[in-house]
Amino acid sequence: MMYQARNNNQYGQSILRGLVTPEKAKVHAQTLANSLRKKFRHLSRRFKREGIDCFRLYDWDSPDIRIVVDWYAGRLVVAEYERKQTGPWYLPQMAAAVAQVLGVTKDKVYIRRRHTNIKDKPRYKKLNIRGERFKVRERNLWFWVNLSDFLDTGLFSDHRETRIIIGKLAKDKDFLNLFAYTGTFTCAAAAGARTTTTVDRSQSYIKWAKDNLLLNGLLSAKHTFIQSDVKKYLSRAASQGKRFSLAFVDPPSFYKNEREGVSFDVNQDHPGLIRDVLKVMRPGSDIFFSTNHQRFKPHFEGLAIKEIIKLTPKTIPEDYRNRNVHNCWQIKT
Repeated sequence: MMYQARNNNQYGQSILRGLVTPEKAKVHAQTLANSLRKKFRHLSRRFKREGIDCFRLYDWDSPDIRIVVDWYAGRLVVAEYERKQTGPWYLPQMAAAVAQVLGVTKDKVYIRRRHTNIKDKPRYKKLNIRGERFKVRERNLWFWVNLSDFLDTGLFSDHRETRIIIGKLAKDKDFLNLFAYTGTFTCAAAAGARTTTTVDRSQSYIKWAKDNLLLNGLLSAKHTFIQSDVKKYLSRAASQGKRFSLAFVDPPSFYKNEREGVSFDVNQDHPGLIRDVLKVMRPGSDIFFSTNHQRFKPHFEGLAIKEIIKLTPKTIPEDYRNRNVHNCWQIKT
């Protein structure tokens, strides 16, 4: 017992030595501000020419400053990956420094706290019910985003290059978008695709996806929206003989619904998921499989496919310093 106590005391002292003091926080804030001043000057000009309103300004660039800063058409989302060494005052102080250096008013700055191990934490809950949406541009597309109500905003900018790839491949294809979230990939495919099918468990996200298509003038009878658990949908679609020629599959890392008896762990369940997707694909089709799980271990052996190509890191934009923000593969049937 004495040995255990001594080690616990040593652990506690190491945590205390790593605490971010108010003095150290001021240094962090100044370092962050200096970095953003240079980055914004470069990136804002570049992305304005490309018609891109949303981009990442800071991506945990320093190991000591676990902050992510995203620009949304004049608004800011400032997030911290939680740790014991920083107190509740730390993130607001970082956000204030970011706002000041970029000339953004307090009402247009949104702060987020993220977990680094979401499997061992409670699920993120809705933050507000303001319903404050505004539209942002990504090249030739427009999307509704909401910075106040949810942890995620409705748009994953790390996949903007992947949307370009999907848009180019979608011509005359029957496109399937699984775990579709707000339907941004459906929008990318919609103009050229013969049909699209958008599937998500959330009715709110299905409505959001419809709104995004409507915003782009793309909503029509050739686009189908289905609220369903993906596994259940794939089983039903296979039995009905539905077939697709292009698919985008981007499952969450984890989810669990005890009421419906449904759960998913991407590390354990992705082989079965891909096999289920293959049952509804025509020969010669393409499946794009993506995950943002930082410790993902792919198991693609034994799949009845012609070829699998790892697309990352070319699908990750230049503004994302974390080159593992997602992993993406193209599977050819």
